[in-house]
Amino acid sequence: MPPKRSFSKLNHYLQNQAENTLSQSVTLLRLIFIIFMVIYLAACLVSISSKLFEFTVIQGILDFPSMKILLTDALFTLIVLAIVKALFIHNSFDYALTFLEIAFVVIIRKLILLDTVPEENWTLLILGVISTAFFVLIIYIHNLKRKWLLEKRIEDKDE
Repeated sequence: MPPKRSFSKLNHYLQNQAENTLSQSVTLLRLIFIIFMVIYLAACLVSISSKLFEFTVIQGILDFPSMKILLTDALFTLIVLAIVKALFIHNSFDYALTFLEIAFVVIIRKLILLDTVPEENWTLLILGVISTAFFVLIIYIHNLKRKWLLEKRIEDKDE
């Protein structure tokens, strides 16, 4: 019977070591990904800044096609920024809310880029309804969060 107990301890020790090693590996990969995304975000900001500078130098006052290009790049940069922000969140509730906000920006970006031709009317309508639902959800969740924080402060004062 004693060999079985020592095998169980050895098995438990190996499982703990494997979990620790995998956890450290995932943390390292997460940090590498964060560094990559921050560099990518910097490249996006440099790109949009150079386009803005180039368009203003060449045209003076921007025309609509130039502004549409800048708006598209700005929305894409906003999406990348939101993803980078999400990488630093450890609370799963805030993480999910951030990705809901990212999805909202992605849908709005798609709505802006779609040409308004009769063939795209249903797509525009569906994307509009979805973006409205996401917006309402985001506002509702922010209000819930604010309410929960207020209730927690009241509970903390009572203690």
